[in-house]
Amino acid sequence: MDIPEGYEAYFGGVARRRAEISARVEAALDRAGRAHDAARLVAVSKTVGVPEVLCAIAAGYRHFGENRPQELARKLEGLEAVPGLPALRFDMIGNLQKNKINAVLGRAALIHSVSSLHLARAIAERAARRIDEGASVSPQDVLLEVNISGEASKSGFAPDELRSAMDELQGLRGIRLRGLMTMAPRGDKDRARRTFSGLRALRDELEGAYPSLDLSELSCGMSEDFEAALEEGSTLIRLGRVVFDPAFELE
Repeated sequence: MDIPEGYEAYFGGVARRRAEISARVEAALDRAGRAHDAARLVAVSKTVGVPEVLCAIAAGYRHFGENRPQELARKLEGLEAVPGLPALRFDMIGNLQKNKINAVLGRAALIHSVSSLHLARAIAERAARRIDEGASVSPQDVLLEVNISGEASKSGFAPDELRSAMDELQGLRGIRLRGLMTMAPRGDKDRARRTFSGLRALRDELEGAYPSLDLSELSCGMSEDFEAALEEGSTLIRLGRVVFDPAFELE
């Protein structure tokens, strides 16, 4: 595909950075004894426009994440006008308000941030309605956001709250549970690693309690801590600045 006019230098930086990130991802997976295809990178495109996304696509990225429904719609509409693009996937990774659910359904392959039973019910209700109306053929895939670190500033189910809600959650018709998501404390590598390992342990516990569920996706790890997340079992790392800002310094 063609590089957007005037973005040749930017594309070069994104492509070089992708090679650096890929090498570090593979090294982290090697250290954990995991296969190189055990995890995927979600390029978080929330701060860039369609030309930058096109450069990322040309560099080899295929999986993107947005945190605002209106930006998700804008990116998808902009890309629809570009011929010859490869198959792409967009996820919704940010906090989702009830009045924005309809703007996400049918656009996002996966919602990473179902942070409460109340929100899960609302998404399930509207997704089930789309199925009944023939607008969709399958439930909406979602991840359950868990506040593993217990920080007051973070949203998500407390682990005990999630345990109590699982009977209802796994029975909601309009959604399909795919796994868990968390965000680690910033600036503390030890706490971040404990957060990631805690998410994996909670997933293993829930799969043991609900054998029919497949909670294989663990969405955790961002630009400053993705290697530790991969070593602790993450299957989806969410990288923004490190992907789209070639000047961002990799630690």
